[in-house]
This record gives sequence, structure tokens and C-alpha cells, in this order.
Amino acid sequence: MPRRAGLGGPLTWKLLIVPVLLLLGACASPAAETPPPEASATVAPTSAAPPSGCSSIQVEPTPNATSLFPPVTDADFIRGPAGASVTMMEYCDFQALGCRGMSGVTAQLLQSHPDDLRFVFRPLPLIGTLDKSDLAVQAALAAHQQGRFWEFHDILFAQYDLWAGLSPADFAAWAIAQPAALGLDPVRFEADLNSEATVAQMHAMNESGRQIGIPAVPLVLINGSLQQSYVLDYASLNDTIGLTALGALQFTSCPPFTIDPARQYIATIHTVKGDIVIQLFPDKAPLAVNSFVFLARQGWFDGVTFHRVLTGFAAQAGDPSGTGRGGPGYFFKNEINPDLKYDRPGVVGMANSGPDTNGSQFFITFGPAPHLDGGFTIFGQVLSGMGVVESLTPRDPLQGGALPPGDEIMSVTIEEK
Repeated sequence: MPRRAGLGGPLTWKLLIVPVLLLLGACASPAAETPPPEASATVAPTSAAPPSGCSSIQVEPTPNATSLFPPVTDADFIRGPAGASVTMMEYCDFQALGCRGMSGVTAQLLQSHPDDLRFVFRPLPLIGTLDKSDLAVQAALAAHQQGRFWEFHDILFAQYDLWAGLSPADFAAWAIAQPAALGLDPVRFEADLNSEATVAQMHAMNESGRQIGIPAVPLVLINGSLQQSYVLDYASLNDTIGLTALGALQFTSCPPFTIDPARQYIATIHTVKGDIVIQLFPDKAPLAVNSFVFLARQGWFDGVTFHRVLTGFAAQAGDPSGTGRGGPGYFFKNEINPDLKYDRPGVVGMANSGPDTNGSQFFITFGPAPHLDGGFTIFGQVLSGMGVVESLTPRDPLQGGALPPGDEIMSVTIEEK
């Protein structure tokens, strides 16, 4: 039985995960589609002997990407579960406009990944660059003395427009007026705001950033790996977090071959919109069916959404990260059978990013799609529930912009006859 393994950082998951985009070209005519070259592998013999053609993905050890940055300690300001598989660390200044924007992104990410994401915020006062940078950090630290750092953090960003243009003296007065709404002792807060200890801590934060050589804020790391400034948006970070968290679920070897190609296998996909019943083809696509049955019995598909649904073409699922780029940690070969065609609704095929890169993502066609013939393994046919398939919420992540939530798969059950 393959064991599950966690991943330490984005460098590692990039080696484990390749785009599984499937040539879902609903916006283009079939003639414009150029499917990948047909795989050289042929269908495996219909015997109990395990067919070859599956490979686990070898990964390099996670690099020591955190050497320049102090490790997370109890002294840090942290949101999210301690056992989360992903740690996102941010160095930022309360007065920097870019940090204000990041606060909204971070709040959304924490909401999207309540179990997988731990967020560490490290204030970095830009002394001498912004006129209230030091005072804003001191105010948050003063609130921290009474257990309200995050509440003051949120107020600073939420009311940024009210205080960013004030003079330092007026900002101090504004800050002193906030504790009453937060249930803080205002006298103690005012004393802590400019205390020697608070000022010293603020300067220590500035010096730490200077010694590291942080060039600009916001600076963001995910599991110790620096994120480039051009990916500091919700969609990009959400994908990175989802793919990194997926590493904790991935397998380090191919699944054991346990199916009998001579038997019948019926898969029932239980979705929030109803059941989809599929006849699997173990005699024609043993690798695909064996993998699908294995993943279903391991609970891989539980909670996964149909992340890409193109009306009139196909509905795609099988990626727990929801990005369309996640896989189970292994690849297996295409199984092209000349008797099987994408010539009707309800054909179930394996998504891939090129020949022999099948993993866990699958799709169900809404109608004929002959341009997919020869390039994508067919391993099943919908017996009932096409109405459910056709009711799935349309969404296309490749088009960008805001998307509705994908419809969830609650579980997949397998019946063997």
C-alpha cells in the first residue's frame, strides 16, 4: 500500500504536480483542437497480471529555504492551526499601501483554507520612509500587551483611509481613541504605546528586516519559499497554497493492482446535486480503472469539486487542490482502445497534460468530442445521472476573474460484481 507523504515547500510541489488542463476547448471548434500525440502504450492484456505503465514521481529533498529568515516561534503573531501543512509568512508595514491590499488577500486565503493554512505576520516598520510606520507598529504592540494584537491589526488596515493621511501627532490621538471599542484599558494602552519596551521592540523588528536585506514590502514566503511580487494576488496564492497542501495527501508510489479485469465495476459519484453512476471498463483500461478504484476507496475524491465545467463539452474533477493542476503523486500511461470513441454524452475519460501523464483527474463529456479520440484514455460510461452532470455549475478557471464555487463530490463508492 503506498504511503502518504507531506511536502515541505513550493519547490517540491512543482516537481510533483504538472498542469492537468485537458484540451477543454469549448471556445474553439474541434478542428482547432490539436490533441497530444497518441501514446505508444496499448491496452494491457485482460488477465490478472498487473499491467506495467505506472510511475511514482521522484522528488528532490526540500531545500533549506528558510535560512535567511528566523523560524516561527511563540513570539510571532499567528493565525490558523498550528498543525497546518502550509505556513504563509508575511513581512509588512501597516502604513504601506501594498500591505493594506495584502491584508484583504490574506483574510480571504484564511477563509478558503481554514485547516491547511497558518499565517504568520511580522511587522516591519519602514522607519524614515513612512511617517507613521513606527507609531502604527507601536500601537499594535501596545494592543498586544492586552491580548488584542490581531484586533488592532484589523482596525489599522480596515480604517487605513482614516489615519494614513494624518500627521504623526494626530495619528497618536486617533490610536489612543481605539482601545475603548476593543475592550482595552485606554490608560494602559497609552502608557504602552510609547514605553521603552515597545519602542525597543519596534526598532528590533526594523533591524531584523534590515539584516535580512528585505528590499520591499509586502514580502511573502510559503513554507519558507519566497513568493515573487507578481504572484501576490488571491488567485495565485490560493493555487500555491492548495497545491502545497495537496502534498500531504499525495502518494509516494503507484497503487497496488487489485482489480480483476474480468469482473464488473460500477462507480457511483455522490455529489451535492445527486448521484452519477458509471460503468467502468477494467478490461479496456485496467490502469485507469485500478487507479480510480484505489483513489475512491482511499477517499481521495471526498470533498473534491468539479473545478472545470464547460457547457456542451465536459465536466472535469479529481483534483483536491481545486486548481486543475494537482495529482496523486504518480503518473500512468494512456490506454487507447480503438473500439472506444468520444462519440456520445457521458463518456468518462482521463485528463492529462500530454501522453502518459494520467493521474487522478477525470472528465465526463456532455456530447460527442471526436477531437479527443486517440489522446485521452476512455475508462467508463455514465449509466445514469446525466441530468446531474448537465446541472453542474459552469466554470472555467482558465478564463480568470471571479468564479462560482464548484459543485462538490461527497464520496465515490465502488461496486464490484
